[in-house]
Amino acid sequence: MSLIPLFGISPATLRLRYPHPLMLFTLAHVGPRFGPRDPLDPPTRVYLDRIHPFASTQAEAFKSESAFLDWLDRQKGREPAFPTLLDSRGKQMTSEAFAAWIGARRDQGVRHLVFAIGPADGWSPTARARAQFLLSLGPFTLAHALARLVLAEQLYRATTILTGHPYHSGH
Repeated sequence: MSLIPLFGISPATLRLRYPHPLMLFTLAHVGPRFGPRDPLDPPTRVYLDRIHPFASTQAEAFKSESAFLDWLDRQKGREPAFPTLLDSRGKQMTSEAFAAWIGARRDQGVRHLVFAIGPADGWSPTARARAQFLLSLGPFTLAHALARLVLAEQLYRATTILTGHPYHSGH
């Protein structure tokens, strides 16, 4: 799947306009690695690529919750990573509220937001205690690949809301 210029603005042009993204979004999940055979991986990558003019992105897969938590411990930088776990007990938000939440983290100096989709049996109490925020995509249970796609689109939508890009029309 190729990147289609959005509203006549190519990804290369956007990168020239916004050459130094201030934040890093990591889209992580506990489970098998997704790849070209997964039909939802290409559209997920399209949204992650579209975010690049506004924020850096990376995707990570972990075989276990403990592997994810170990990786989280190794994240270094001026500020520690801000782990946000997707959990059915988390806060549900509108797209506008999610964008405002990301903007508030940015304004507080958070440089690395980690959004993690948990194992099939859910996050352990230990992992939930390590989270700085619990986020819910809604009351439905979603397959990991579908949750990644929905989250990637919402991250892209949030960045466009924050930058005034016309992608989000408000309805």
